[in-house]
Amino acid sequence: MTAGARVGIVMGSDSDWPVMRAAAEALAEFDVPVEVDVVSAHRQPDKMVAYGREAAARGLRVIVAGAGGAAHLPGMLAAVTTLPVVGVPVPLRHLDGLDSLLSIVQMPAGVPVATVSVGGARNAGLLAVRILASGTDDEAARLAAAMATFQDGLREQADAKGERLRAQAAGRPATGFTA
Repeated sequence: MTAGARVGIVMGSDSDWPVMRAAAEALAEFDVPVEVDVVSAHRQPDKMVAYGREAAARGLRVIVAGAGGAAHLPGMLAAVTTLPVVGVPVPLRHLDGLDSLLSIVQMPAGVPVATVSVGGARNAGLLAVRILASGTDDEAARLAAAMATFQDGLREQADAKGERLRAQAAGRPATGFTA
């Protein structure tokens, strides 16, 4: 495993990486060290249990788990760790990820999994940053400040879009909105 990693990004197969890569990229934007691995709930159950049980002792603080189809990985990890688990439903050819979403979001009482949108690995990475930023140490303060700056950027982008739209609308009759 990666020394110093704070977030573990795991998936049921390497075929999930094109989706899950977005979580790693989001975390890299905030300089959060990650480890990435294939940990299949169905093909590697012993490895999956060991991963979940040992994650906190290795220094991880959040697990981002992506899976498609039956998508048991996030829930099974949540069952064996005390760390927060963020589940990413990975869309597959059939059902466009709805099966994955329902499998991850419908957890029994006492086994929470925070679930993002189908294919929403970027938001999973950003949620992991927010979880890490909720602490009281210097790293949490750094991440909280970086997240505030990130959110300011999102607001600026939305403001610019509104300004462009208002300018476009000013040149023609309003249809359904006020310029």
